[in-house]
Amino acid sequence: MYVGVDYYPEHWPLDRWETDARLMREAGFNVVRLAEFAWAKMEPKEGQYDFKWLDRALAILNKNGISAILGTPTGSMPAWLMHRYPKAMVMNADGSRVVWGMRKDNCFSNRDFRRLSRNITRAMAQHFRRTSNVIGWQTDNELGGQDLVCHCPACRTAFQQWLRKRYRSLDELNRAWGTHFWAHQVGAWDEIVIPSRQHEHNPSACLDWKRFYSWQNVDFQHEQVEILREHCVHQFVTHNLMGLFKELDYYELAKDLDFVSWDNYPVSGPPEVRSRASLGADLMRGVKGKNFWIMEQTAGASGWGSFGRNPRPGEIRNVAYQQLAHGCDGQIWFRWRTCTAGREQYWHGLLGHDGRPLRRYQEAAQTAREYHRLAPLLKDTTVKSEVAILYDYQSLWALDIQPGYAAAKYHVFNEPNPGQQAISRYYNALFRAGVNTDVVSPDADFSRYRMVIAPHLYILPDALADRLNAYVRQGGVLVTDCRTGVKDGSGLCHPRTLPGRLSDMLGIEIPEYEAITGGMRYPARGRGGFAGAFTAISYADWIQPRGAAVLASYTQPHLKPYAMLTRNRFGKGAGWYCGAVVQEPAFYDRLVAAALRDAKIRPVLRPPAGVEVSVRENKTHRLLFLVNHTETKKRVKVPAGKKELITGKLTAASLALEPFGVAVILMSGKGD
Repeated sequence: MYVGVDYYPEHWPLDRWETDARLMREAGFNVVRLAEFAWAKMEPKEGQYDFKWLDRALAILNKNGISAILGTPTGSMPAWLMHRYPKAMVMNADGSRVVWGMRKDNCFSNRDFRRLSRNITRAMAQHFRRTSNVIGWQTDNELGGQDLVCHCPACRTAFQQWLRKRYRSLDELNRAWGTHFWAHQVGAWDEIVIPSRQHEHNPSACLDWKRFYSWQNVDFQHEQVEILREHCVHQFVTHNLMGLFKELDYYELAKDLDFVSWDNYPVSGPPEVRSRASLGADLMRGVKGKNFWIMEQTAGASGWGSFGRNPRPGEIRNVAYQQLAHGCDGQIWFRWRTCTAGREQYWHGLLGHDGRPLRRYQEAAQTAREYHRLAPLLKDTTVKSEVAILYDYQSLWALDIQPGYAAAKYHVFNEPNPGQQAISRYYNALFRAGVNTDVVSPDADFSRYRMVIAPHLYILPDALADRLNAYVRQGGVLVTDCRTGVKDGSGLCHPRTLPGRLSDMLGIEIPEYEAITGGMRYPARGRGGFAGAFTAISYADWIQPRGAAVLASYTQPHLKPYAMLTRNRFGKGAGWYCGAVVQEPAFYDRLVAAALRDAKIRPVLRPPAGVEVSVRENKTHRLLFLVNHTETKKRVKVPAGKKELITGKLTAASLALEPFGVAVILMSGKGD
């Protein structure tokens, strides 16, 4: 089990390095990440490399039993690069260049920047490939993570070339973009412009621009990965993704990597039940279908211009255990010591500006010691889910460009209140039910799951619709909802009555629909297991059953003839459809519970509010994780007579979790 910190020895005097390494060793840390922002330190002038300082730091760490992950430093360019190659800087939409002095301010189409990025990557790889305690590499840093999109002539040309390869002919591009509207037909490839105003330009062109921008980042990383694979055959390659960040297709970015890592900063406002961090973890596990690492994680109050609250006692450990429970195999806190200079002076580390090992350090050390004790039982375990949620970047991007109804949000990165976003409505209900969930690509193998949830599958190519139909026909349970099946892969609306190619499987038609605006609310009422009153907000489908059972209907006068929630038996399986955004979280709790019963899925236990349940397992045993996200003591009903691994005690019929407390229970097999 790897556990450690992000370390910047170049920020501190040489005579402090030994002290830092000793404190890390005493805390039980066995890995650090280094050098991802040290390009100018390693290449002070073009082609002149200096790795002596980093060799010295690595030797000191190695002496203390600490391994290292090296970052390729291309996320922040040296001043000499900007000065010598000014076109390497991002160009704004108005034609001006950004002013050097930030990070991620490079143009990915600039040949000089790409060449120099390859050069520093190659120089590092050749120099450190045999350094005994270098175990792996992180490419760049948080690709896509700065709101700087280049509009220079080179990027425009690259976009045109990408489109030419994708569509092969202008006739096909004009068809896919629907350029007959507003007479925007393109007659030559060099007539194509960058659609800089995505809420006003052609939606299909904007969707392709998002795809191109994502591809640029993937292609840039690929060059580095090829170099690292050539020279560093015994070292892994990863990248620090950003969980629910929406501007890159992480499925594509992850293909070149041995495993993904991500940066987890869930402590900001008041303490909350961190289902969003859980969703981020499940997506990170889902992008490659394997366990992941944390490359940066909350170690203290964070912020650039101003800082947020301090993690409360127990919260650093709590955040870490949540990620461990969802398949994390290595965790690194950001950062070791709070920096005294630069934009991140207020992004606090385990140590403060004064470098003293106080409360946060001690809590991280406690966590590290516990992890090492758990390591033998964690080996080869992962999360195995019977439920999957489809997370589709194409639908996310298309909804961002042209949402349809104003409140349509697939899932927004760093949204302060994500509870009513399309993915969260269902994920949070599964979280409350204590059910492990895989978050996967629409290209995933659905047959691995008893139940699949596809919220707001706005972009629905026919091939994907056919796969969903086949999944249900063969016995799967599908839950989907409003705005599913609206557009094809090009971003054009299907010329069909909704839900289009899914109509037979769902047993419904939707001849009309509407946004619920101006503060209006439409009342609805359920029947049977959904008995009670509910409230439709933001959007309503006018559903006509065509064989489906109606489980909830609107009581709003003009919608009384129409259904809101339906279930249809299709082949050996069942298709559920919810045609509204429902205000009450309890509605989604009932919907998820009913669909789980349909799929014959039983939660391992039903946790009290504020307590998270997750299971990691291998062929011999299961580990049941309980994480209390609240500041109050919680009592959880658990299997009796099992070993709780942190305390070493046997469980009774219930277990008490202290505020921010955690427990790990050893379950011998599937029968437990």
